[in-house]
Amino acid sequence: MHPDPADAVSRSPSLTDALREGIIRGVFVPNQRLIESDLTAQYRVSRSAVRDALSELAVEGLVQRVQNRGARVRAVSIDEAVEIIEVRSAVEALCARKAAESVTEAQVLELREMGHRMQDAVDAGELEHYSSLNKRLHRRIVEISGQMTASATIERLRAQSVRHQFRLAMQPGRAAVSLPEHLEIIEAIAARDPEKAVKLMENHMDSIALAISASGR
Repeated sequence: MHPDPADAVSRSPSLTDALREGIIRGVFVPNQRLIESDLTAQYRVSRSAVRDALSELAVEGLVQRVQNRGARVRAVSIDEAVEIIEVRSAVEALCARKAAESVTEAQVLELREMGHRMQDAVDAGELEHYSSLNKRLHRRIVEISGQMTASATIERLRAQSVRHQFRLAMQPGRAAVSLPEHLEIIEAIAARDPEKAVKLMENHMDSIALAISASGR
């Protein structure tokens, strides 16, 4: 049973976040029309708020707006999702390199603590929590790298393939594959080994691309 969208917006800091979460979790499915009047009633917000939210999600690549035909959830094919991951791989590998070159002792401790929390989430079978920590780790590595242009690029790319990645994260056994990859990346950065950090990040992103591709067969 899907959650009530109105409940989602009450927990969310913005309508944009609530709609994004609904798209990621499949409350709104690919190619589904997003009718402004329906969303206004569902979320108990103004029509202008709905328009603004849909505009933001269109920029992120989650919503497609067609003149005189309204908005719909953008359908991202398996092939396109894989292509997005491949592009992200190059950018995130750069960030892993820069993070390994500039990481501080305090940041090493922070990354290792995140790794411990990810391990605890997997051990407890808390896949959604693990997925959230996974995203946070990737974002923190980018922040440590100081590559703000890369950060903006990654966020746009992540948004477009995020539904595929959420479904992948919920697959039984997937966390057991990705967790060791994340822990190795953390240790390469902690060891200030840029070349190893790059290779491990590329391998990790290749693993995601292969898993998404396999999920479509």
